Amino acid sequence: MDAQELQILKNRYDIIGNDPSLNRALETAVAIAPTDLTVLIEGESGTGKENIPRIIHQYSRRKNGKYLAVNCGAIPEGTINAELFGHEKGAFTGAVGERKGYFEEANGGTLFLDEIGELPKETQAMLLRVLQNGEFMKVGSSKVEKTDVRVICATNVNLSYAVATGKFRQDLYYRINSIEIKMPPLRDRRSDIYLLFRKFSSDFAQKYGSCRVTLDVEAISRLSAYRWPGNIRQLKNIAETISAIESKPVRGSDDKVELGAATLSRYLPNEEDSLLPAQSVAPQSNASPFGDADKQMIVKALLDLKQEVDALKRTVSAMDGAAQVAEAPHSYIAPAPPADEPEEQMPSFEEAEPQDISMRKMGEDLIERALARHGGKVKPAAKELGISERTIYRKLAEKKKNP
Repeated sequence: MDAQELQILKNRYDIIGNDPSLNRALETAVAIAPTDLTVLIEGESGTGKENIPRIIHQYSRRKNGKYLAVNCGAIPEGTINAELFGHEKGAFTGAVGERKGYFEEANGGTLFLDEIGELPKETQAMLLRVLQNGEFMKVGSSKVEKTDVRVICATNVNLSYAVATGKFRQDLYYRINSIEIKMPPLRDRRSDIYLLFRKFSSDFAQKYGSCRVTLDVEAISRLSAYRWPGNIRQLKNIAETISAIESKPVRGSDDKVELGAATLSRYLPNEEDSLLPAQSVAPQSNASPFGDADKQMIVKALLDLKQEVDALKRTVSAMDGAAQVAEAPHSYIAPAPPADEPEEQMPSFEEAEPQDISMRKMGEDLIERALARHGGKVKPAAKELGISERTIYRKLAEKKKNP
């Protein structure tokens, strides 16, 4: 694919940037489009992963068929099988008639499954079957049906880690990972950041008939130095906010407003306010494999546990015989587990890295404390933890299944 063809492709899908890693992702998408290989797109939220499956579909032999995009993380666990594979009348409460699923609707076309890592284990098994031989059964039916669908998956979590922890099927992971396309985070595309800002501010000015916002040299440097944890989506929101506040109606030849670094800085979030800032460099192979919700839970749990340990140290130091405890001041003292369960050892805060701590245990403890504080109500507990209600229900289900 030469430079002219690549630019035509970018213009067609409104893609801005010249970074080599971005170009490589686009070229790979076009190259594998004529095949029926299953594709896995990896990248952080807000990097533009949704453009890749549209490109693959348009350049494939299925371009005249349907293209459907499904966000697996937005569908409740209890209904996702029916959404993907359809259901028969009376299959469950509310199933007043027969319904086609996405695999049946997309027959002959392309199905994009976003946030594939959110699929429950039962659905993963059903997905593996349809990928292997094109067969599926509707919920409430015993009839095997066939479909011919090109499946493209996307994830913003580390699926290899999900496989290692038992949250994602290994056989399904290898099945969907025939071709892997990585979308680079915005912090790895420094030269593209101002190009994107200029495009967003220009679009906003054209839409509302206002002056276009530009930046001076120092402001451009400040914009490019920011780490953009929300990637392109965050940059677009900030560009539109700046345009709405700092721009003014066009008068005569005065069609732009130039901002300096000081003004721009007022609109960039303070990085020190975040407990979990995005990495400032490209993630290495040993980078943290946790999702955003799990990271937030782990950090909050670490802070809560440290407070408990500090309080325990103060109490013990006032008691007779505190010398034994004082010799190991950073140890975590937990109640003895039941006789039929092995005792879990908690590493010290000074010696342990967050990834060494059992994420399952950490999440369960944090959720239980939050639920206790709110009388067992899931909604306020989820709000306090900064996670979705679905995440709490999933964690509780996992604990019940694996006590």
